[in-house]
Amino acid sequence: MTALLGAESGPYFAVTVVVFGGAAFLTGRALAQNWRPAWQILPAAALLAAGDRFLLHTLFGAEFAGFVGFSIAVAILAAIAAIAYYFIRAHRMVQQYPWLYERRGPFGWHQK
Repeated sequence: MTALLGAESGPYFAVTVVVFGGAAFLTGRALAQNWRPAWQILPAAALLAAGDRFLLHTLFGAEFAGFVGFSIAVAILAAIAAIAYYFIRAHRMVQQYPWLYERRGPFGWHQK
C-alpha cells in the first residue's frame, strides 16, 4: 500500500481525509453557495491534493511527485467536495425558491 500511495497509509488517510477532506467539504460548500458551476470542483480538488502531497512530503517524508498517490487524493477530495456541493446546492434551491421546489432526498429537489 505504501508503494501505491507514496506514503504510509495511516498518515496518508489522516492528512488526506481528515485535514484536506475538511477543506474539500468547505470548498464544495463555497462553490455551491456562490452558484459556481460543478466543473470547478475538479481543479479545486487538484489544488487541494497538491497541498496534501506537499504536507505529506514535508511532515512524513512521503514521495512528493507520486502520480498514483496524487490521483487517489484528487479522487477522494473531489468526491468529498462534490458531496458538499450537491448537498448545499439542493438546500439553496429549496431555500431560495420555496414556491417552486421542494426537497427530494439529500442531493435533489423537484417542482411542486
